[in-house]
Amino acid sequence: QVQLVESGGGLVQPGGTLRLSCAASRSGPSFDVMGWYRQAPEKQRDLVAFITREGSTNYVDSVKGRFTISTDNAKNTVWLQMNSLKPEDTAVYYCYARFPWAPSHVYWGQGSQVTVSS
Repeated sequence: QVQLVESGGGLVQPGGTLRLSCAASRSGPSFDVMGWYRQAPEKQRDLVAFITREGSTNYVDSVKGRFTISTDNAKNTVWLQMNSLKPEDTAVYYCYARFPWAPSHVYWGQGSQVTVSS
């Protein structure tokens, strides 16, 4: 079973930068979609960004121009570069992935805390 391992969260001041990573343990076929949701305390889990196998990227409006998602050539690792962080970005960020060999299953990472505070 594939495992998604996240890293890169932390505490930063407003305007700061963090870079999240998420790596799939399984080699072989690349992902169809990989990205992050985030969930702030007492709020729903919302999609932040994702990247497709073809390289198309999508972002929630609130992070456009500040966040950049990218992937490696093997399509098993993704990075989320987060610049100009704001307090409202504070949340647990959950990596997710879908793979062509398990089309009905969504894999989730363990979550990575991002806190933006002065």
